[in-house]
Amino acid sequence: MPKLVLLRHIKSQWNEENRFTGWMDVPLDENETYKAKELADKIFQFKIDKIYSSPLFRNKDTVSRIFEYGNKKYPIFLHLDKGKMKDWGHFVDISEDDVSVFVTEKLNERYYGKIQGENKESAMKKYGEEKVHLWRRSYKIAPPGGESLADVYKRTIPFYRKYIERDLKEGKNVLIVASHNSLRAIVKYVENISDDDIINVEIPYSGLIEYEFDDNLNLKNKKIL
Repeated sequence: MPKLVLLRHIKSQWNEENRFTGWMDVPLDENETYKAKELADKIFQFKIDKIYSSPLFRNKDTVSRIFEYGNKKYPIFLHLDKGKMKDWGHFVDISEDDVSVFVTEKLNERYYGKIQGENKESAMKKYGEEKVHLWRRSYKIAPPGGESLADVYKRTIPFYRKYIERDLKEGKNVLIVASHNSLRAIVKYVENISDDDIINVEIPYSGLIEYEFDDNLNLKNKKIL
């Protein structure tokens, strides 16, 4: 049965500082990068055929760091979105040492609008704890000037259907390394979680979820790794 593995990136510096990170490109928290070895041990216990990530550095760096352990190959990042990164970033694969990682903004974190970069505690004092919680976890309510989870779903799931479902139907094992809300959108779709219940779904930093499907992409099993 084909497997889908979802990995939320290793904790970033702004996560450590309790900020709304969104589309800001920040590094990983170096105190947390030791988790890469444990993640690699879990991920590479079976063959991974395709990898997808986002252009945000914390996601790509998480991919690079897990490849330092348990795998003799190294990742090459290939951009799927329109532009010169896609057009000029092509290559002829003449090596068995590299693994293609397909990169797209469709897997980026939720855009947090006016509160992007703001400390979460400060935001709760300013706007109220309940409102900030709804901005972070509800399906249809967006932060001011930003995206709701429904907005993230609209950009993430068509990509998932076009690329990842195709790979799974071909029997490939797929790894997605991405940010919290793009992964929550995928979890909502795969598990058919209601708009109301998705507010209760959280994935921890470095969190791993493994799904198994039958040949018709019916979900057969879920594991928290």
